Parts: sequence; structure tokens; C-alpha cells
Amino acid sequence: MPSKSSLQRAAATIAQTGRSIYAKGWVPATSGNFSIRLDDDNLAITVSGTDKGRLSEADTMSINLDGHSASAKKSSAETGLHLQLYRRDPGIGAVLHTHSVNATVCSQLVADKLQFDGLELLKAFDGITSHESSLSLPVFDNTQDIEALSAQVEQHMQSSSQGHGYLIRGHGLYTWGATMSDCMRHLEALEYLLEYYLISNGVVKP
Repeated sequence: MPSKSSLQRAAATIAQTGRSIYAKGWVPATSGNFSIRLDDDNLAITVSGTDKGRLSEADTMSINLDGHSASAKKSSAETGLHLQLYRRDPGIGAVLHTHSVNATVCSQLVADKLQFDGLELLKAFDGITSHESSLSLPVFDNTQDIEALSAQVEQHMQSSSQGHGYLIRGHGLYTWGATMSDCMRHLEALEYLLEYYLISNGVVKP
């Protein structure tokens, strides 16, 4: 069981981050979900159906890595996608899921992935130290069967690489990091890359 103080700190961080993401227009109409690892066995995650523009500490709950909680609150229907990441990599400390227009449009333009090469902003991602690098952003088909989607994501990561994020077609973006600050940096960099893709491919005008 996580300590009350650790949950309070995580809830405050999630609420502040969520309001910031909402202000950027990336989580409209109660969409999106956010989480922070509390310890080896537990995480804090947003409650289902919360308005991210008005997110408060009370809108966060704790669950363990088996998906169980002592709270009467209900976490997002997509909690399983967060759990898949925390289970596979103890170094992941935060996960953000957003529904920006850029992410949704880009997810419908390619068959299986977006590829970015030779861009200076790639250095915003952990482990990338040169613009002479590549970043692949896989795209998975949307489904209400989160268990099946989680298994598909895990299989891809085992056969390819864990990467720094992925898209769900017609849905949105997932990204993660060692801390919430790292995760937010990855999110902002991915949003830049998605906009770059749309402009460079003539989908939208700059």
C-alpha cells in the first residue's frame, strides 16, 4: 500500500500537468489519462471521465500493477495500457495519454508507423544524443478490447523496441518517461514532430 504522502505528491503533480496539457488543447472533452509510479507495486492514475482543465488532487486514485484498488473510484478504461508499460520497464515513472488533433490525424495517414530522421529535436528524447538519429512511432488500430491492445503493444515492443511513444489510430498518443518532467518533454517533442509531419507532407499549411 503506497503512503498517503506519496499519493498526495503524485496527485498534485498529475493535476498540475493535466491542466497544462488541457491548456494546450491536447485533451478535450474529458479525454486522456495520466499516471505516475508510486513504488514497485503501485501507481497513481486519473479517475475516469475527469475534466482535465479542472483536474484536482481528488481526481487521482491509486491502483496496483495487477489493476486492483481499494478505492471506490473508477480509473480509466485504458488503465491496462498504463499497466503494460509499468510492468515491462521499472524505469518508467510516468505515462501520458492525449487526444490532440495532430496525433489523431497523423494516426490515420500511415499504415503502421511514422518515421522521423535527422531532426535536431530528436535529442529531446532520453537516450538520443545526436540529430543523426531516427525515431519510429508505431500506430496500432483502435479497439475497445484494451487487454488485446495491451498484448499487441507488448508484442511489438518485444520484437522491435520499446521506443518513446505510440499512436492509436483515430484515437491519440501514448508516451512515457522516467519522471513526469521527462514524460512531458517527450510529449511536447512528439507534438512538434507530428505537426512537422503534417506540414512537411502538405497535409496542413504552416
